[in-house]
Amino acid sequence: MRAEDLDHHELLELDPAGGTIRFAGQRALLLDAVAMGILRKYLVDNFGTVAARSVLTQFGFAQGWRMAEAMASESNHDGSEHWRRAARIYALEGLFKVEPGDGSPLSKEGVTLVASYEAEQHLLHFGPADEPVCWTVSGLISGYHSKSSGKELYVLEDRCLGKGDAACHLIGRTRDEWGDKRAEELRFFDRKRLRASLDISLRQVIDTLKLAERKLREHRRALVCVAPTVLEPAGIVAKSASMLQVVDLARRVARVDSTVLITGESGSGKERIARLVHDESARAAGPFVAVNCGAITETLLESELFGHARGAFTGAMQDRPGLFEAANNGTLLLDEVGEVSPGMQVKLLRALQERDIRRVGESKSRSVDVRVVAVTNRDLGQGVLDGTFRQDLYYRLKVVELLVPPLRDRRDDILPLARALLADATARTQCKLVGLAPEAADQLLRYDWPGNVRELENAMEHVVALARGARVELDDLPEEIRNARPSRIAAQGSVRPLGDIEKEYILAALELNGGNHTHTAKQLKIGSATLYRKLKAYGAGGLLDS
Repeated sequence: MRAEDLDHHELLELDPAGGTIRFAGQRALLLDAVAMGILRKYLVDNFGTVAARSVLTQFGFAQGWRMAEAMASESNHDGSEHWRRAARIYALEGLFKVEPGDGSPLSKEGVTLVASYEAEQHLLHFGPADEPVCWTVSGLISGYHSKSSGKELYVLEDRCLGKGDAACHLIGRTRDEWGDKRAEELRFFDRKRLRASLDISLRQVIDTLKLAERKLREHRRALVCVAPTVLEPAGIVAKSASMLQVVDLARRVARVDSTVLITGESGSGKERIARLVHDESARAAGPFVAVNCGAITETLLESELFGHARGAFTGAMQDRPGLFEAANNGTLLLDEVGEVSPGMQVKLLRALQERDIRRVGESKSRSVDVRVVAVTNRDLGQGVLDGTFRQDLYYRLKVVELLVPPLRDRRDDILPLARALLADATARTQCKLVGLAPEAADQLLRYDWPGNVRELENAMEHVVALARGARVELDDLPEEIRNARPSRIAAQGSVRPLGDIEKEYILAALELNGGNHTHTAKQLKIGSATLYRKLKAYGAGGLLDS
């Protein structure tokens, strides 16, 4: 039978009862092209390009060799007809198509391929490459010709769709005929190279995991030392009643698949709560993908979230999936969702309602299974009243709302957080700081922390960089924190005695005035004798002589 007479209906044998598929007489599997692309990405990301290329090249070689074995019994055809039949079968399998009229890869002109699945998947997962990427296909055709000809033949690419060429072009030669010109590429067919590259990659992975494990142990030991009573789910340090309540609510809502709206001031820890919702949910094994909606223009945000088709706009060189697809079976965090434009709000609402998305430049919809967690420091309810935020989107996002309190309203968390952040910063910099001096700790509690946890983290980075002793002293703190004065009457969850407030305030005023009794008494509108008597009652003997 001629190659053009081959028909996939006759080549394909389905046995539903036995659970087998045969194609061209050999047992076959139906594998999704994108799944093969994901496998390719996994190999590259975890073992490196050299190991990944070696694996895929030799996998293809074995596949081609098997095809040649299956066709060996058909001796009534010459070599060129055998290749045309093989190429026809590969096209029916969806691997690639040979340009009509082309001969064999072993000819002087070589062979041109179109619709290579491998080039398509490389572009999808990595973008354009600097060198040919049809590693499996090159191995496959090499294996086929090596078996059918009885001598080692190596088919290599010189043009590839994956690096921006119009088509993939391959030429086959013996090792001697290739000489030194393509020697580096021929090494990917070497099994010894495969074993060596995998050994190196595995050692690198093991070393990386050991380092990460050691750092994690050190971090946990440091946290146990500085804050043994603090809960730490998903890296959250919480001791105050208000924050413990938020953590408990986040864990409970994680069990259901509802959309969550997390609100609170900037830097208060909203993304940590979002991560906790993901980690405690049934989607924990899936991806957690975050996007800052306020940092991207409307047109780019649409492409970023929903993806785009090739040619959809200037610069769209290939199809690209969006973050909704990237987060499939996982969680998508929409940070600063209050910054989304009205036009984009409509598209976002549709995606949430219909649970499908449409890439820019495409007319077909794609189903996605994504949990959305939205985060904002804006008052979206006020935005609805002002007409800047859609009411229907607001209620679609606010199935459950988690309000993260600012740090000034959970003062029981300040010192545990400071100690944990200090331990983390010292571990990274190998600094020898062991804790907070009492005066420094007291000053941290006095400050109102307008920047919340993020500001506290920056303050700990500051003291690690500048501290001179073994502890964080008052003078090591940033100036605005060092000069903070008491601004609150009550601590979180309790009312302080009035005498304590008075004592703290008088001592702070005296410190502000450099110990000048007369000026301090005048500012407090009390007599100097009264001030003297109070200082004596406080036991502040060192201040009486000022």
